[in-house]
Amino acid sequence: MLFNRLKPAQPYALIPVFSLLSFVACKEKPGPTKPKEAPITVVDVIIASPQTVTNTVEANGTIVASEYVELHPEVSGRLTYLNVPEGHPVTQGTVIARINDADLQAQVAKSKVQLDLAQKTAERYQKLLDVNGINQADYDNAINQVNSLKADIQYTQTLIDKTIIRAPFSGVVGLRQVSPGAFVTASTVIATIQQVAKVKIDFTLPEEFSNLIRKGGTVDVEVDAANKSRKKATVIATEPQVNLSTRNLKVRAVLQEGTANPGAFVKVFVDAGANRKAIMVPTNAIIPDDRNSQLVLVKGGKAAFLNVTTGVRESNNVEIVSGVQPGDSVVVTGVLFARPKAPLKVRGVKTLEQLSKAL
Repeated sequence: MLFNRLKPAQPYALIPVFSLLSFVACKEKPGPTKPKEAPITVVDVIIASPQTVTNTVEANGTIVASEYVELHPEVSGRLTYLNVPEGHPVTQGTVIARINDADLQAQVAKSKVQLDLAQKTAERYQKLLDVNGINQADYDNAINQVNSLKADIQYTQTLIDKTIIRAPFSGVVGLRQVSPGAFVTASTVIATIQQVAKVKIDFTLPEEFSNLIRKGGTVDVEVDAANKSRKKATVIATEPQVNLSTRNLKVRAVLQEGTANPGAFVKVFVDAGANRKAIMVPTNAIIPDDRNSQLVLVKGGKAAFLNVTTGVRESNNVEIVSGVQPGDSVVVTGVLFARPKAPLKVRGVKTLEQLSKAL
């Protein structure tokens, strides 16, 4: 029969399949990959050593005219005369401008006519009073009328004087701001006048250096930044109160010689005492923090971050008051790539002079 022809399955036919699965299962799995090591940071260092520090405090200042004023009219009206010699000196009392005062002059003339009549009336009343022709009250009213008219004339004459604008002091007149015939008010600027023969210098210092400033003392002023020339200025006054926002003290000095344009920027150098020795590092080597300033040192081939206290600042360098000892290796390049206790490779040893020339 048909079912007698079917042969049972051969058990050994599955051996190759199981052998293949066993081979795949027994194959070794690859181990976890090791992270690549970060490259060693290459840096340049300087050897900390005491340097000569010029004990000078640098401040920013502004040239101020010895005297300065804007010329405004005191009354409103039309300009009938204008004398503004732009950029030229004028003497005190020179008439700069006149405003139309025809109405005021007419008022004075009218008051003078009334005054003449009032004076004659008062004289007649005086004679009548002597013979008891009038009472004392009528005579007093006549005298009061005379005095009132005199006051009116004086008041109108004062208004006429206000229509004349004069130079309040001798100085150089600035640029003209109006034209002849213009209608001006008290807010109109006709021109400026200022004294530039002897200029002042206003500058500010941090309050911690207030003890360096005294009346009659001298400071150095760099007026011309191009040739770096310095001139002497004498301190004449200081602001009694320190600025509450900046905690700076405002100082005013007078330039002893030379002139400068008012409003110009100057550098002021205040001597803070004799030169001294101090450890100096480049400013860009300092890492500012919320509370402290830090430097990176090379110790045992690794980066060591150290809190330091800074002092006097120069154009490119800063004084380290505490935190660094002579002989320490201070990182000056690659500072931003250094990590605490990470290895460092020193490429070379620099000097402050070399670093300053490279800037």
